[in-house]
Amino acid sequence: MKPFAALCAATLVAATLTACKQSSDTHNADVSAVHATEAQWNQDYAARDLDKIMSHYADDAVLMVPGAHLSNGKAAIREGIKPMTADPAMELKFVTTRVEVAKSGDLAYTQGTYTLTLTDPQTKQVIHDRGNYVTTYRKEPDGTWKAVADISTSEVPPPAPAPAPTPKAAK
Repeated sequence: MKPFAALCAATLVAATLTACKQSSDTHNADVSAVHATEAQWNQDYAARDLDKIMSHYADDAVLMVPGAHLSNGKAAIREGIKPMTADPAMELKFVTTRVEVAKSGDLAYTQGTYTLTLTDPQTKQVIHDRGNYVTTYRKEPDGTWKAVADISTSEVPPPAPAPAPTPKAAK
C-alpha cells in the first residue's frame, strides 16, 4: 500500500509542477501577445486604417482622452477616432513601458507614453501632445486581446483661457 501512496504523491507533485510550468508558459505567451497587439496597433495608426484601428477594441470598450467626452462602445469610439484618421497631420505613436497579465490569464493592462500630432479643429493649427496611457485588455474566446478601457492623460497643459473683456468706462 505504501508504494501506491508514494506513486500517488509523486504523480500529484509532478502534475502540480507541470501545471505551474504551463501557467508560466501561458503567462509569458500572453505578455508577448499583448506586446504584439500594441505594436500592430501602432502600425495601424501609422497607416490611418480606421477598420484595423477599431479591430483592437472590444465591442463594449470605453475610450477616455483629454478634452473629449467619454466614448462608450465601439461605435462611439469609431466616431471619435474617424476625424483623427482623416487629418493629414495626424501622427500617433505609443511606447509600451509595462505589460501585466492577471493570473487568471483573461485580463491584462499596459501602460506607457504617447506622442500625438494633429490639427486643432477650431484653430486649424497643428498641435503636438504627449502624455501617458493605460489600456486594459480582455482575452477573447478566439485568443485575441481586445482593449476594453483605453485611457490617456496629457502632459501638455491646456491653453490659457481668453482674457475677459475689459469694461468700457462710462461717459
